[in-house]
This record gives sequence, structure tokens and C-alpha cells, in this order.
Amino acid sequence: MPTINIHDAKTHFSRILKRVENGEEIIIAKAGKPIARILPLEHKIKKRIPGTAKGRITISKEFFKPLPEDILKEFEK
Repeated sequence: MPTINIHDAKTHFSRILKRVENGEEIIIAKAGKPIARILPLEHKIKKRIPGTAKGRITISKEFFKPLPEDILKEFEK
């Protein structure tokens, strides 16, 4: 893991974040003494599985009825 002093970290913060984004861990040091570690977040994106809510949601027949005229006019403003 590379070690970077505070001054360089402040000066090149966006570059450091880019390196971290690419998977690198960075140590931040003050007067040569490590004080912090910057590491990438683990993003575990769950894939959506169609049909997992099947049977849990019901839509009443009223949902498909036309809206009253006064409400329809509000959309046309």
C-alpha cells in the first residue's frame, strides 16, 4: 500500500480517489506516521429478479376506471 503525506493528499485528492476507485488502498501519513487508510467501498449490486413480488401486490379494478373530469382538468393546466 502506498503511503502519501497529508500535504500531497490535500493537493492531489481527486487523483488519490481515482486510484482508490480503481481498487488501490492508500495510507495517509502525518510526519511519516500512518494515521488513516483510504480504501474502496465494496459495491455488491444485487440483480433484480422479476416476479419476486408476485402475489404480494393487488391492483383493484377501480385503478383502471377513468379519472373524474375535475382531476383530468388539473393535468391539463
